[in-house]
Amino acid sequence: MLDWFPALGPLALAAIGLIPDAASNPHPRTAARYAALAAALALALAVVAAAMVGRSGVLATGTIGADGIGLGLYLDTLSVVMFALVAFVGLIVIVYSRNYLDGDPRQGRFLTGLCATLASVLLLIVSGNLFQLALAWIATSLSLNRLLLFRRERPYAVLAARKKFVTSRLGDLCLIGAIVLIYGLFGTLDYTRLFAAIAALPTGHLPATVHAISALLVVAALLKSAQFPLHGWLTEVMETPTPVSALLHAGIINAGGFLVLRFAGLIALSAPALDILLIVGAVTALFGSVVMLTQSSVKVSLAYSTIAQMGFMMLECGLGAFSAALLHIVAHSLYKAHAFLSSGSVIDLARASWSPSPGGAPHPARMPIAVVLVLGVALGIGSLFGVTLTGQPGVVALGAVVLLGLTHLVAQSIDERPNAYVIGRTLIVTGAVAVGYFALQAAVAWALAASLPAETGAHGPVQIALAIVVVLAFAAVTVVQSRLPGPANDPRWLALYTHAANGFYVNTFANRLALRFWPGAPPRYADTLDKAARS
Repeated sequence: MLDWFPALGPLALAAIGLIPDAASNPHPRTAARYAALAAALALALAVVAAAMVGRSGVLATGTIGADGIGLGLYLDTLSVVMFALVAFVGLIVIVYSRNYLDGDPRQGRFLTGLCATLASVLLLIVSGNLFQLALAWIATSLSLNRLLLFRRERPYAVLAARKKFVTSRLGDLCLIGAIVLIYGLFGTLDYTRLFAAIAALPTGHLPATVHAISALLVVAALLKSAQFPLHGWLTEVMETPTPVSALLHAGIINAGGFLVLRFAGLIALSAPALDILLIVGAVTALFGSVVMLTQSSVKVSLAYSTIAQMGFMMLECGLGAFSAALLHIVAHSLYKAHAFLSSGSVIDLARASWSPSPGGAPHPARMPIAVVLVLGVALGIGSLFGVTLTGQPGVVALGAVVLLGLTHLVAQSIDERPNAYVIGRTLIVTGAVAVGYFALQAAVAWALAASLPAETGAHGPVQIALAIVVVLAFAAVTVVQSRLPGPANDPRWLALYTHAANGFYVNTFANRLALRFWPGAPPRYADTLDKAARS
């Protein structure tokens, strides 16, 4: 019975989420108090579950049902890390919402919807079989749709919810198709028996069904994580209250990544599935990074940042760096939750971090020099930890991109009067960050050795070449960022900047399809879109 104890957290949140609107709206402070208590209970139980897994290994209750069709819990290191992460972010978001929506007549309805969404995500994470996972997967989408329509009088919110609904249903079909094939191939949906059967698969000659299952799981994950080209809905959910954005970008959007990691042992056997993750993830990461730099809205910029980060996480999975992908999820979730909840203070933060320019003409090649120095530090420190581009391309690529964030710091030390001491000091800081990253990566890989397959290295020169191309592309984006907004008298630069600011019109095309094929399209949005097209 103690093994079922961690389920009380999600169930408590689900109980709050099922409170009728008529009962929650007249007493919003009471609803907020109970919601915070339920979220705190979920976080406490996540810590307890982590201690139980650390002491006795995998915790599996089995399935109350037949052949894995029923209810059950499966807790390993991967589950408890995600359980604790989502519960922590959920508690912060709920506490933040108590003051953020104070006085709103629908605050109670919002809090119950928030609890229902959080409960669905947590039940997805601790599921012990694919039947329960599918129910939680669909419930997460439906409860999130309720939050997206909190401001249903806003046409942009309605359009975003509709596009998200269609994308989610496509993902649901892919997941259900994969589950049907899994049941036909393995005869069970229970995780314990299923993972044992996957481990016993021959590595040489795999059934074609394995590749079909892996491809369907990958496509479902890509649709859930707003990957190119069906990413547009994520940039338009800003019409919802800020806490929804924080929970969405820091927790719900990771469901696709969790699905890939949960079945990494199966997906890693399929080269076509890994190639899909690699290509789509790389395109999405670069696309989101470029568009993000041109956005004037803080929240839209953060949304494109999430798209790019999720793309990079899928890229890491495609390269077989599953432990690096989980580390990426955790770091991104904590950062993005803070970024959204503090987005209203961005001007004050920018003023506080302003520093005077050293003056004079900067070194003309300081950015390329800084990029070379940073990448050199990344490769050098990585080799000290035994991480090489051929052996662990995903870990190297993520480390290089992380350190590229320090390029501007190194570049500022190379001004019109280069000083060896200042440059050396910034390189020492860069090296310390690299040591911290690779040490943390090694620790995560060790902790997750029993939950995720070990990285086997690049499957061929194409993967190595693509990893190098991605790193060089991000280096180029870093150099371009230093030139923004760019020369105002160059029409080609202005045209490129305008196209990037509009997301190269991929989302505009999706909007037109949604407005054309969904009955009762928001009229005000349609009018705005037509005026923009004519201008």
